[in-house]
Amino acid sequence: MTSPLYPYVIFLPKGRKQKVLRAIFGSSVPIDILRFAVHQGVSNKIYQRDLISKLHYSNRTIITHLKTLTDLNVLEEDMEKIEVEGRVVWLKSYKLTDLGKWFALLLVEEETLTRERKVEIVLNALRYYTRWIRILSEKLGIDKKSLKEIFNQEMR
Repeated sequence: MTSPLYPYVIFLPKGRKQKVLRAIFGSSVPIDILRFAVHQGVSNKIYQRDLISKLHYSNRTIITHLKTLTDLNVLEEDMEKIEVEGRVVWLKSYKLTDLGKWFALLLVEEETLTRERKVEIVLNALRYYTRWIRILSEKLGIDKKSLKEIFNQEMR
């Protein structure tokens, strides 16, 4: 018995593929951070303090991985100034970048996604992949007419 295969697509930054893959899959910490982000909502902010309180890793471990994921453009970092009981407090938050969303979506079970989210993923994947194919075909001198013919054949 074979399991169905799904064409998971990840667009990796040129020249940093191995570094990004090692950073994500070299430890359970980044995977847990991404799962946390998925649980919060892939477009929502995740707060450093929440990660530290919810994940069972040391502050230093989480902060180290957050820095690495930010440096590799998987997360983008932000600081928020809020007032709590008359005091100004700065909160560090993170959001998944487009690259981060692709990795986070690898961890999601398809059944948990809404129809709208699935449609968004399909359309984004088509857009990114089409853009990549266009750029590569231009470099290789492939006629756009050939690409359009293939696309039209497959869309019948």
